[in-house]
Amino acid sequence: MPAAAAAAAANDGALPGLGEPLPGLGEPLPYCKQSGCIYLDYNATSPIFPEVADEMRPFLTAFGNPSSGHAFGRPCRDAVDLARARVAAMVGAEPDEIFFTSCGTEADAWAIWGAVMAARKRNAASSSSDASSVVPHVVTSCIEHPAVLETLATYEAQGLLTYTAVPADSEGRVSAADVAAAIRDETCLVTLMHGNNEVGSLQPVAEAAAAARQRGVLVHCDAAQSIGKVAVDVRQLGVDMLTIVGHKFGAPKGVAALFIRRGVSIERLLCGGGQEGGRRAGTENVLLLAGLGKAAELVSRELPATSAHMRTLRDSLQSQLLAGLPPGAARINGPAEDGQRLPNTLSIGIRGIQASALLAELSEQLAASAGAACHSGGQSVSAVLRAMGVPHEHALGTLRLSVGRHSTQQDVDRAARLILDYARRQGVA
Repeated sequence: MPAAAAAAAANDGALPGLGEPLPGLGEPLPYCKQSGCIYLDYNATSPIFPEVADEMRPFLTAFGNPSSGHAFGRPCRDAVDLARARVAAMVGAEPDEIFFTSCGTEADAWAIWGAVMAARKRNAASSSSDASSVVPHVVTSCIEHPAVLETLATYEAQGLLTYTAVPADSEGRVSAADVAAAIRDETCLVTLMHGNNEVGSLQPVAEAAAAARQRGVLVHCDAAQSIGKVAVDVRQLGVDMLTIVGHKFGAPKGVAALFIRRGVSIERLLCGGGQEGGRRAGTENVLLLAGLGKAAELVSRELPATSAHMRTLRDSLQSQLLAGLPPGAARINGPAEDGQRLPNTLSIGIRGIQASALLAELSEQLAASAGAACHSGGQSVSAVLRAMGVPHEHALGTLRLSVGRHSTQQDVDRAARLILDYARRQGVA
């Protein structure tokens, strides 16, 4: 069976057709049921929202190159321009500060590469022999996404940079004072995530950025997990660069953006044509960009209601699980204060179970993520949970349950029953 046909057959429903009513906030998506399986893995990816799919449809046949000035190219150029304006408005930027990329990993890599190579170029051009031999330094945290940490480790191994990863506390939060203390004379970049993808902890980006700015250091923020869940404004944060990832907030996979503040000069990662103001080569993917722009417009319009909806469901799920488990059996990983964590994310460690085994047994009923991974040597706990000092038994039993725009109360009620029933079978509840 062809891949497209197999994917269609696996779903109970399909995308609404043109002219059909579109499911809105808090309404279930027929194609998000997967034969009755509850989807609580929005931090991994979100479904393409119906309004986004509608926006993309015309560009399945409108095929012109956006760089072409003829009748085929102009509608595509207009779509790219509209997407850029919508993404900019979503994060409080100007359209000419938004540069499209293929994914968040590329955007993170570009921010790091661009800042480091610009610093190396400045050092090489310096008349001081000491400056010309300086290796650029980067400050980050130990709980960043691998797109940041692996990039830094790779470039360090190549001798292009050195970096310092500041620690996180037991709630998965970094101290802005620690970030400031790690800045050195040769530091060219601070890169700090906005919201943690595993436990949902929000980081003190604005405070860290203010400290970096006093030292003349560029600041990059990976906001992949926060956009669409909490307000993200580049001016309020005071950052120079910010990563935006479409598939985390209802756009398709394969499209993202990097905000680069006006006046910030970083080196190109991809060279070639003159797309994206000559800073990122490659013909624009109009189909995906149309979707990204519409998803951004939905975020701008719906954010307060969406955040409240997700928070209500997360809190209900948390309350049901804690009430159904014996005292001390469960541990909430992440900040206790609601304003310091993402409204959609529940990281809960249940002592006496293995989360990976639970998810394997319930894989046809519940889609979520575990805080530990199975391999031939046993179980490995995630670096984030280790950095937070989560007790080993709770770490092995950690589930990441993340709700979204189209999650329902019925979803979380059923998920709670499935998890509690499994825990009882393991002798926990």
